[in-house]
Amino acid sequence: MDGVKLGITRANARHLMRMFKQGRRPAAAVYDSLGSEFFLSPAPGWLNLGLWEGAGDEEEAEAAAHRLVRTLASDLPTGGSILDVANGLGAQDPVIDEVASPRLLIALNITESQLRAGREKLDAARARPVLADAVQIPVRSNEVDGVISVEAAFHFSSRPRFFSEVRRVLRRGGKLSMSDISVERRRPKSMAEAVAGLTNLRTWGVKTRSLQSSVEIRESLSGQGFTDIEIRSVGDRVFPPAIAFMRSRLGRSSDVPRIQRFGAKLLLDQWELLYRRGMMDYILVTATST
Repeated sequence: MDGVKLGITRANARHLMRMFKQGRRPAAAVYDSLGSEFFLSPAPGWLNLGLWEGAGDEEEAEAAAHRLVRTLASDLPTGGSILDVANGLGAQDPVIDEVASPRLLIALNITESQLRAGREKLDAARARPVLADAVQIPVRSNEVDGVISVEAAFHFSSRPRFFSEVRRVLRRGGKLSMSDISVERRRPKSMAEAVAGLTNLRTWGVKTRSLQSSVEIRESLSGQGFTDIEIRSVGDRVFPPAIAFMRSRLGRSSDVPRIQRFGAKLLLDQWELLYRRGMMDYILVTATST
């Protein structure tokens, strides 16, 4: 059977291989595999889970993705220099530009294919693309007024190193605004929990050391010298409606290869299990650099 019949691209194959043997940059393999037209995305160019007001209807999907970015961007200083860490396919950058009106917007991403795919959106936002790792930010110290990171820090090789870099590049009084997925630090209580946890770690290129609870995230920020740390749980406005939306979209995706539909259904079932049993949550985080 060839790749066309299976519906598997070379990027998909690399992604599958790295589920068994992760390389130095597994997140790049994940998003190369998803590509710029992922069939479960809420709208073209959008990959975040969204911040929902409803139960997950198709009509709200794009608005939910926008709302999440607008909510985070509203905590950034206006008129300054802003660093968007892990900017995805660039759809969020015009929103950041609209809300924060930065004089300089830097869009950092470890996945070159995403920067290329999002070039039009980056141009619209007057954003400067930078290919780099979030734990080695090629920006001078005390250079930016705000840092935003949308649903990405769980991919980074080390949250403390990321926070250290953010603290370095921020000016005194600068703001960090991010959304993240936190986990409960406990042993799985069933085989289903253990399998769901391991499958998602491997699928999304996440290493165990990158997992942190909300308490640990707060401690990591405090340890790097951040103050005014606020962490807000919004899991009820993210996971149930996002899962409902994706299930509905999946049911109408008969043209998508069967292996991709099977994998997506499995992951949605596992997300539902992990969220329902309190093993993961979705959080909004703000902090001030000192």
